[in-house]
This record gives sequence, C-alpha cells and structure tokens, in this order.
Amino acid sequence: MFNDQSILITGGTGSFGKQCVKALLKQCQLKKIIIYSRDELKQFEMAQEFNVEPMRYFIGDVRDRDRLTLAMRGVDYVIHAAALKQVPAAEYNPMECIKTNINGASNVIDAAFDSDVKKVIALSTDKAASPINLYGATKLVSDKLFVSANNLAGDRQTRFSVVRYGNVVGSRGSVVPFFQKLVRDGVPEIPITDPRMTRFWITLSHGVDLVLKSFARMQGGEVFVPKIPSMRIMDLAEALAPGIPTKVVGIRPGEKLHEVMCPGDDSHLILEFPDHYVIRPSITFSSKVDFTLNLLGEKGVPVPEKFQYSSNFNTEWLTPEQLLDMLK
Repeated sequence: MFNDQSILITGGTGSFGKQCVKALLKQCQLKKIIIYSRDELKQFEMAQEFNVEPMRYFIGDVRDRDRLTLAMRGVDYVIHAAALKQVPAAEYNPMECIKTNINGASNVIDAAFDSDVKKVIALSTDKAASPINLYGATKLVSDKLFVSANNLAGDRQTRFSVVRYGNVVGSRGSVVPFFQKLVRDGVPEIPITDPRMTRFWITLSHGVDLVLKSFARMQGGEVFVPKIPSMRIMDLAEALAPGIPTKVVGIRPGEKLHEVMCPGDDSHLILEFPDHYVIRPSITFSSKVDFTLNLLGEKGVPVPEKFQYSSNFNTEWLTPEQLLDMLK
C-alpha cells in the first residue's frame, strides 16, 4: 500500500523512526519518506546513515502548525511519533509536556486535514491507560483527540487511529540501556525501584511491523494494542546484571507498579483478534463501520465483562534468557 506514496514521520530521528525507515526502505518503493523533527544534529546524523533518494529531512516542531502543514503537503500517510516521554521530566515540566503531547497532537490533526492526508497513526503508550502521571495523562488526551478527529472528517478522506504498546527493548532512555551502562561502569549494586514491578515489553521491529500493518487494518477510530509479554523487574536485572546485588531505591515520581494497556472500564469496547486487541471508539462516527471485521478481513470478538489487559496478569512472561535473545 505504500509503493509510490509519501509518508511523514514526526519525531522521526528517534529509535522508532530509524527502525521504521529501515523497514520501509526494505519493503517498499516510496516516493518520499519525510523525517520531521526539531533536532538538526540528529537529522544530520540520521542523514549519514540513510542517504538515499526517497529520504527528506524537514526541521520543525509539532508545536508549529504552519510548519507541519507545509511539511505535509502532498503526503499520503503520517506516523506521529513525536512526544516528550520521560515521566519524571514531565512531572517537573508539565506545561512543556502539554505543549508537545497535546497541542502538538492537535496540530498534527489540523495539518493532516489541511493537507488531505489519507491515514494517520499516532503512537501511544501503556501509560495512557488509567494514567497516574502527567505524561500518561497527556498521551490519553492525545489518544482521545486522534480518535475523535474521525468525527470531524465529514466528506474528507483523512482517517486517524492509535497504536498503543509497552516498553521498547533497548530504546533510548529505557531501563535496558541504563542497566547495561551500569554494568559497564562496574557499579557494586543495581538500583531497583520496587521488586514487585512488572512491565510490558516489545521489540522495535515488532512495534514498527504493528504500526505499518495497522495502516492496512484501520478504518479510523481504533486503538490497536498488541499481545506482548510482560517481565518482572527482578528477572530483568538478573538477565542484564547477573551476580550483581540489587538495592531498592523506591518508585520514581509518577511511576506505577504495573502497567495497563486495556483498562477494565473499557471492556465493553474491546475486541480480541488473534495477535492484538482493538479498543473501539466510545462515540459513533458511522453506523456503516463494523470494527469486528478489519480491512484485512481479520475477525475480532468481544472480550468478557471487566476484562483488563495488565502487565501483572499477563498470560505470557519473558524469562531472562528470552530477553537476551530479543536484545540480539
């Protein structure tokens, strides 16, 4: 579906953007891949790695609607990956997080309508489900904006959906490279926030495949949630720092013990597919949309009442050996 098309990735110099570009260049013959981000150094470094004909590098901030609209001119598909994502930083700088994650989402929607983009997928996080921190709250608002934007489309072709998943193995700023650096530095102890903590985990390549496939699946308004494994923080420490003692340092500001991707209060909206869940929109755009059958012909079924997809009650768990295999 992407051959001879143009795709724009906001925040495209991040871990997801680089992996997505690799996959697109390998799988498709695109007209243009536009990397839209605000860091000129990261764009320069990425251009050294991806210096091929479809690539375009566009400096801009998602807070700037006019710049976004200019960048989206002639674009067919948009992946919105730009966000401020560090939980403690968001707690200490709330308005900056709101400006990027909420106002930026609104600007992406407006620019997509103005540019007659075909489809937009916004990346979300497990922290947006039943949020307790500012980052999660801003991503929940962002999710709601993208879902409800379908109700504003009218006779325009533009459709919006969301892909939500958990921690990405090895992504910048995550606990995996943090633990690996501590081991390299020879620290005597590994800091553990709480030994009971669990998290969802996904590889970058799996995340990218999910997003690209969701473009083919989506009708507009869905929140796509993959079925992925959980892992206990103590098993993670054992995998990355075997033999090194741990020290409990306490939960950081705004952090949860366990994460949720499909809240129990949304169970009446959730459909289960073979390898993912779909949270249907709570508002109705059109009686013609049947979310139980996606555009790839895959069928979903309603989940039981009060079903909740959480990291501590998952049916699939990562062992230390499996995590090390994923990192390879």
